[in-house]
This record gives sequence, C-alpha cells and structure tokens, in this order.
Amino acid sequence: MAPRMRRRSQSAAVSAAAALMTLGLGVPGASAAPVPRIDLRVLVVDNGDSSVDAITAQLRSTGIPYTRLDLNDPGRPAVTAAFLSDTVNGTPRAKYQGVVLPHEAPFGADSAERTALETYERTYGIPQVDAYTWAHPEVGLDYTSEGGWAGALDGREATVTPAGKAGWFGYLDGPLTFEDNAPAVQESHGYVARPREGFTSYVDIPVPGGTGRGSLVGEYAHDGRRELVVTFAYNQHQRHFRALARGIVEWLTQGVHLGRARHHLAVHVDDVLAPDARWDTERNCTPGDIDCAGGGEDTTAPIRMTAADAAYAAQWQRERGFTLDMVYNAGSGEEWKAEHGGTDPLTDRLLADRAQYRWINHTYTHPFLGCVQDTSTVPWSCAKNADGSTRWMSRAEIAAQIRDNHDWGLLKGLPLDRTELVTGEHSGLKTLPQQPQDNPGLAGALADTGVRWIASDNSREPQQRPVGSAVTVPRHPMNVYYNAGTEAEMTDEYNWIYTSKADGGSGVCENNPTSTCLDEPLDTTTGYDTHIAPQEARTALGHVLGNDPRPHYAHQSNLAEDRILYPVLDRVLADYRALFADNTPLENPRHSAIGTELKRRAAWQTALDQGRVTAYRIGNTVTVQAPSGTRIPLTAPEGTREQHLLGTTAFGTPYAGSRSAWTTPDALRSTVTLKVP
Repeated sequence: MAPRMRRRSQSAAVSAAAALMTLGLGVPGASAAPVPRIDLRVLVVDNGDSSVDAITAQLRSTGIPYTRLDLNDPGRPAVTAAFLSDTVNGTPRAKYQGVVLPHEAPFGADSAERTALETYERTYGIPQVDAYTWAHPEVGLDYTSEGGWAGALDGREATVTPAGKAGWFGYLDGPLTFEDNAPAVQESHGYVARPREGFTSYVDIPVPGGTGRGSLVGEYAHDGRRELVVTFAYNQHQRHFRALARGIVEWLTQGVHLGRARHHLAVHVDDVLAPDARWDTERNCTPGDIDCAGGGEDTTAPIRMTAADAAYAAQWQRERGFTLDMVYNAGSGEEWKAEHGGTDPLTDRLLADRAQYRWINHTYTHPFLGCVQDTSTVPWSCAKNADGSTRWMSRAEIAAQIRDNHDWGLLKGLPLDRTELVTGEHSGLKTLPQQPQDNPGLAGALADTGVRWIASDNSREPQQRPVGSAVTVPRHPMNVYYNAGTEAEMTDEYNWIYTSKADGGSGVCENNPTSTCLDEPLDTTTGYDTHIAPQEARTALGHVLGNDPRPHYAHQSNLAEDRILYPVLDRVLADYRALFADNTPLENPRHSAIGTELKRRAAWQTALDQGRVTAYRIGNTVTVQAPSGTRIPLTAPEGTREQHLLGTTAFGTPYAGSRSAWTTPDALRSTVTLKVP
C-alpha cells in the first residue's frame, strides 16, 4: 500500500510544483507571491449527456460540492478568467479543484471560453475529465483505424492496468465486465485505441479482432495540462461505471475532497419467529393475508423457519463473513409455541446462536399499527368512528407492542439496541392511498419506548424524515417475496405480477409506468435461478456501488424451505469480492448506524445547498468551515494528519487507498485543518 501512496503523492507534488512555477512562485528571482488557494469544489460543464449526469451523481452521493454550468442554457455565465479565478485577501484563488467536461472541446475550437479554461487549468494545475469522447490524437490516442476498434462493449472484460492499480484505481482487483442485461440491446459503445506519447492507460481491453490492448480510460498529459480521457459511453446505473466512478472522482480531486464514499450492505430478515402466509398459486393471492377477494378458507400451510434453517443461517454467516439483522416478533413465536405442544426448536436454535446475529425489535405480535383496518373489501380501508373520523390503534397499544418485544429480548439475552425499531409492514407510518398520515399516537409511543430510528419503505419514502423525536431509516424492499418459501412459488407470483393478461398475468405491468412486462412467463422450475435471483442481485449490488447505505429487507420465509434468499446474497457477495481489492471491504452496518449516516448526509447536503461551507487547500494545508454542529465528511491520502490546538493525529480511517471520516472542529476552534502529504 505504501508504494502506491508514495507514487500518488509524488504525482500530486509534481503537479503542484508545476502550478507554482506557472504562477511565478518559487522561481529564483521571482517575487515572494503567496501560494495559491484551491477551493474544494468541482466545475461540471453539462450538455445533458448521460456520462456527465453519471459523474455528477457520483459527486453528489459522495458529498462533493460542485457548480453546474448548463451548456443548453442561453443565459448561462461565460467561462472567463474572472469566472474561474480571483484573489482573496491578496492570495490568488482557483475556484474549482477539478473540471468535468462532456468531451474535450465543448466550447468549440479556438473559442475564448476554451482558451480561458485551458489557461486556468495550466496556471493552477487543475485536472480535467473528458466524460466521453472518441479516440483521436487530440486526446492522446490513435484513431481506431490505426490498430484499434469501435463497437459494442456488452459482456466484454476490461482490466485495470498496472498504472491504474498503482494510482487512483487501485481499489479494483478483478476484471471489469461490461453489463449485458439485454442481449438484443446495445448497452455500451466504446472506442478502443492505442495510446500516443503522454498518454497513460488506466483501464484497457484486448483489441477485438486485432492485436495488443487499447485504452478505455487513461490520463493524457500535454501542454502543461492533464485530462482523464474516457472513451466508452455509460450512465449512472451501469455497474461498470459505478465500479470506476470512485477512481474517476479521486483522480479529478487528486484524492483531497469534501465528502466520503464507502460501500455498505445490510440485510434485515423480518418476521423472525413468526410464520408468514403463503402464496396460493391457484387463486393468485395470499389467503392467510388480506388480499384474497371474497375471502375463503385458507388451506395453505404457513411458512416458518425450522431449527435446521436456523443452523444453516448461522453457518452461512460464518462462511460468508456477513451478519444478518434478525427482525423478530417474540409474541408470534410464543403463540406458535403454545399451539405446538409448548416447544419450539426454532427459537431454541436461534437463541443458542444469539450472539452471531444482530437483533431488531419488530413488535411483539406484528399487528398493523396505523388505522384500524377494514378488510371486508380488497384493498382494505381505514375503519371509521361513528362521527366519521378515522379509528386508530392507540398510543398505549403501540408502546406495549414495542416494550413487550424488547423486554422479551432482554430476558433471552439478545444483544439489542432499544433505539431501533421496524414495525410490521412499516405500519404506523403513512400508507398511501388508504392512510395519508402517520398514526397520531405513533410519535408519542416511540418517545415512550426510547425509539430513535424507525424503518420506512424506501419504495414509498426514499428520504429520511422525523417522526416526533425519532427519524425514519428507509429500507430497500427485495424482490424476494414474503409469501414464498419455494422457488416455484416465487416464480409463479413473479409471473402474475410481471406478465401481461394475454400471458396469464395480472396485467399490472401493463398499467404501471414504472414497470415492464416479461416477454413471456418464466419457467417455474428454472425461472428463479436464471432470471429472478440474478436480477435482484444486480439491483442490490447497484445500491451498494452507488454509495447507498440503506438496508435491504426480506423475510424469514426466505430462509426456510428452498432458502431462496441465499442465492441472491451469495451472488452479491461473490461479485463484490471478485471486483474489489481487500482495501475496499463491504461494510455491514447496523440499523442505527445507517440512520446516523443518512442523517449526517442530509445535514451536510443542506449546508452545501445553503452555501454555508468554506473549504480550500493552500499548499499542503486543507481548511474547512461549516455550520456549528454539522459533521464534515472529508477524504484525503494516506499520511494525512489532523491539526489540533496541541499537535496532530492521524486523520480518519483507511478505505479504498484513502482515509476518510466525519469530523468536527475541536473545542475552541471553528475550522477543521488537515495536513496532507
């Protein structure tokens, strides 16, 4: 690791020295002009292309401030020397630490704006990313007709070069495969070309149908400037971009920037100890639940884990090095025990392995905590009082459900955090369209029981919000259904949702603008393994690579019978670990930590949006000031020290070859100060 950091530091030092020489600083006989100030902000020149949108999304998710210049806006400011730089208290200031362009020449050849930008980059040593361009000598590459190639990259494997691994892409390990999700559709187009003098390739690929290798991502150093040249098209959702996005941003900022990005995966298993209702493949509904029109007798057996399933879960965790969050309903377990002769091997096995899991309160018997439901119709509605007002579950009843479950857990020795809660079906929170507001008693019940972090459904409410003194933690629902214990059941229900009426489905996919229909129904014996599990794994890994810490959730039924959750998780873990180096581990935070992370991000983004953050670098000193009480996310190279009133300490914790942290000024100080190598 150390040699890589030294190479990075030497590169940055050379760039800084070149910038100082250009300014006439440090030159024998020159006046002692001050070292320039470089503001920690990125300029994004946007023409609407997906590649620019993708890099912008990475900046925002990381927490890096940026200024967007819309080329399609006739009233936009012109790019001039004054737009790019000025002086502050006599010190020359570069307003942007890096520049993102849609391609190398968005302002036109020999234009005044292009001249101003190139002069600025040359003067201050500012790097430029060409988000997507073709291969030609102006960007340091041969034409593709000169031993290169242009075409679809779908399914092809690219590799990080030794130079890339020694630098900004060293967090990547295995080959990078371009997505090929729809064989009949071209998803990625690129230009594979041989580098010319001054070009260092960071990501390359064997030339299709030719010899040697050609670059897809590389640095072109010329005329006192540096460009990161990307020669393939992409959007922010594609895995190959998301894998490379960190390196692009680190190169752009030279490893010193506001914000931090890490990869997280937490998986909540709801309804532990409770049974789940089963999908009826004949009636296409769930009789044990409330979605079967006309009611009718429930003849399907509920789905519940066994002791063998619990033993397998513990073994799976140990082998994978990953911890599940068991979201439990103790009262439902006690009811099951009473109905089955007073014994429950499942609970006994889970309690024997209690320390191997994290545990989250899911209420005692999993009731609906919102309005009283009238289930005489499908869909249900909120029951009314005689005066027409909504009937609600009371504050006392909600608090009792939370408290009784927590107390049972304490009695059984579960490692619990009282502040964490997942309500059944996220109930108590507003549920559209039937219940457009929170239960009025919910906030008080959360305060009564010490809950600070309450789960919400990310598909309904993707943003955190307060519920009294508590805050929501949005969770990603996994497309692994609660009412399916076998692959065949899962595939049958999936077909019902995602096939047209003409193919025997519900037709929901035809009427939902956010959904698409399958070309044909999946085979119930093979469809789960060949289509559903890979697609759900791809979705979950996309969240991970998008710096999204929100937890995913499935249900205990998915750890029972065919254990259909494991193929999804195995694929996510295997794909991640094959792609990333050991210095970029998959973090596995608990519910409260995720809530804290999201809350800090929201406060940070508010401070940026309000223009209340000042951050800059002068030489090797980074200074940041933010509103009092706001945690500041920072990323810097290995070897960075944080300055205190008395002495310094090592800054942050290591991740992906850098160090990062959420930090605040020391007492009696209004700024955070770092000393970078």
